[in-house]
Amino acid sequence: MTLKQQLTDDMKAAMRGGEKDRLGVIRLILAAIKQREVDERIELDDVQTLAVLEKMVKQRKDSITQFEAANRTDLADIERAEMVVIDTYLPSKLGDEEIDALITAAIAETGASSARDMGKVVAAVKEKAAGRADMGVVSGRIKARLAG
Repeated sequence: MTLKQQLTDDMKAAMRGGEKDRLGVIRLILAAIKQREVDERIELDDVQTLAVLEKMVKQRKDSITQFEAANRTDLADIERAEMVVIDTYLPSKLGDEEIDALITAAIAETGASSARDMGKVVAAVKEKAAGRADMGVVSGRIKARLAG
């Protein structure tokens, strides 16, 4: 079953179960996926769907930061609740050791030796860690590894 099919099935289950909050978030996810499909005139696969979900999580994190800075905890709580539902569709996150192993393998695979080769390493790690690691943190680790 693809991720989109799972989302559609979960939307139907949320409708039947009367879960209004969950239903609203699932509809937001499906709308974002459909928007990207229409814009790019393609059918999204699971990897591309995960990218949409990651973008939505990032947007929620940014919104939470801004709402908390403006002392709007009520709106920040809504964003957190949406993020919890979105996170259920993302694969489990990689641990520090797993990320380090991916970085080591990518450096060996690309033959990177300096910070100039960082782009190649980030691309190789991103391919394997899609949706399972914060790429901002990963790129920081890669930079430190290549610099030191």
